[in-house]
Amino acid sequence: MSKLSHSGRGRSAPRRPTVPVRELIEQGARRLRRARVFFGHGTDNARDESAALVLHALRLPHFDASVYERRVTAEARQRVRELIRRRIEERIPAVYLTGETWFAGLAFQVDPRVLIPRSPLAELIERRFAPWVDPRRVGRVLDMGTGSGCIAVACAKAFPRAKVDAVDISPEALEVAAINVRRHRLGRRVRLVRSDHFGALGGERYDIIVSNPPYVGKRELASLPPEYRHEPRLALAAGSAGLDSVRILLAESADYLNPGGVLVVEVGNTERAVRRAFKQLPFLWLEFEHGGGGVFLLSAEQLRAL
Repeated sequence: MSKLSHSGRGRSAPRRPTVPVRELIEQGARRLRRARVFFGHGTDNARDESAALVLHALRLPHFDASVYERRVTAEARQRVRELIRRRIEERIPAVYLTGETWFAGLAFQVDPRVLIPRSPLAELIERRFAPWVDPRRVGRVLDMGTGSGCIAVACAKAFPRAKVDAVDISPEALEVAAINVRRHRLGRRVRLVRSDHFGALGGERYDIIVSNPPYVGKRELASLPPEYRHEPRLALAAGSAGLDSVRILLAESADYLNPGGVLVVEVGNTERAVRRAFKQLPFLWLEFEHGGGGVFLLSAEQLRAL
């Protein structure tokens, strides 16, 4: 035996242990379940949440099934563990950790400057607000409280001939919305407007006013899971009963709607308070095939009859 062989030199280095991506996802899901984190900012279960975090940490695509059998080194596993640790210990919503989410089939950049998109309005937009409007006649849309711009961008995609105004009082939110408008190349059709509700819109008129406004009351806000503390309070809090923004929308929308236009507003868990406070209004409460609720629709004519 030669000295080279006897000394061990020349042998191939030992292979570092690897595990498949699917195993990392299951491990992450178990950690998330044990930690009892809150799901609801893009996913509703531990496995989907873990998959989003693992694939982001590994910089792998979400829509390629073959990646689940890909084997991962110890260094890559450490990146995954660190991201899931932050999710658990800091209670940061997964979407803020990955910086991206999906709404109405479209990808959006998000960060703590904006609320995380999770509205059932996505389903309504994908249906082009049918049967309550004629899509062929929609020329102007207003997204009130645009945040990340997801509703405005999705509406512009749904109505390719329409102009969309995206309004928000927060300059920080409008910065994020601008990123998403550029990302989807809609700068010519989506206009970003800084305004407190209708204040900066002058005499504009719209065929659809759609809004996911702040609607969380004081008591509910205090009881929300820790994950919500990472979201901008301005996008959540709406006075003692959660009705501050809704009152303005109901009082002023008629002045900004074209004949035959509609107002569509998401109020979530505040639906009961809205029903009690505005018993005289003929709300149409919408149902969604994929879950969610607390969304009402009123026509321009119904609003003008108040």
